[in-house]
Amino acid sequence: MSEGQESGTYPSSAGYARVNGLDLYYEIHGTGQPLVLLHGGLLTIDLTFGGILPALAATRQVVAVELQGHGHTGDIDRDPTLAYLADDVVGLLDHLGIDRADFFGFSLGGLTALQLALTRPARVDRLVLASTHYRPDGYHPEVLDPRARPGSRRMPTESDFQEMYEAYAKVAPDPGRFEAFAEKLQPTVHAFEGWPARTLAGLEAPVLLLVGDTDFVRLEHAVEMHELIPGSQLGVLPGTTHSDLPRRSDLVVPMVRAFLRPPADASPTGTGAGSDDR
Repeated sequence: MSEGQESGTYPSSAGYARVNGLDLYYEIHGTGQPLVLLHGGLLTIDLTFGGILPALAATRQVVAVELQGHGHTGDIDRDPTLAYLADDVVGLLDHLGIDRADFFGFSLGGLTALQLALTRPARVDRLVLASTHYRPDGYHPEVLDPRARPGSRRMPTESDFQEMYEAYAKVAPDPGRFEAFAEKLQPTVHAFEGWPARTLAGLEAPVLLLVGDTDFVRLEHAVEMHELIPGSQLGVLPGTTHSDLPRRSDLVVPMVRAFLRPPADASPTGTGAGSDDR
């Protein structure tokens, strides 16, 4: 793992929830108002959130999930569409008896969290969307076609891909399926059709958008999302690529914790009104 990626903590509990024909792996860290963490594509809980999870779990009940075909969660005979991934997360919430939660999704996890917020708004309190777009053209051209700009510094390095493979092989039920699943997952993002602008304008959950200044997501697109989503906040992390964003604990943790703690005079929502972070 990269420097700063070891979490240094162990979950207070971990297990599998049988949802939608899938044995979905999850971990619970800490206590308090639920905060669901959704990792990036081809990543694991620890590889995405290892550097920031301890700080978030200091004041929250962090529920970290590994989506279909990722990490400890095996693949099944089903395309990993955003609709299915979001339904799986709802199934986990039901399994854990959680009516509403805050969500922090990175990349694929951000798309999944946004899908959930748009289709199951009653389950979402506050929403952190990191490196998340809402239309295909929200990405820089080389993300969908690396030939567009060979050598782009936005793209993951060989070291990044090796890290993904090693994290997968360490915990996956079938360690040899990394490349096959990577190919299966590709259409989830590369054939992504997006959502109409009006759907973002209808979001009721408070939203924090995080993007690196050298991210997959175009800065203009992040600003467009900020303008579309009522009352949203936007944080641009300097000197930060897509792969680096969840590793920037120095910037991410203060912004996320401040966003998840509304002003004292704000009306509490959801099931966690008595929590310290509320």
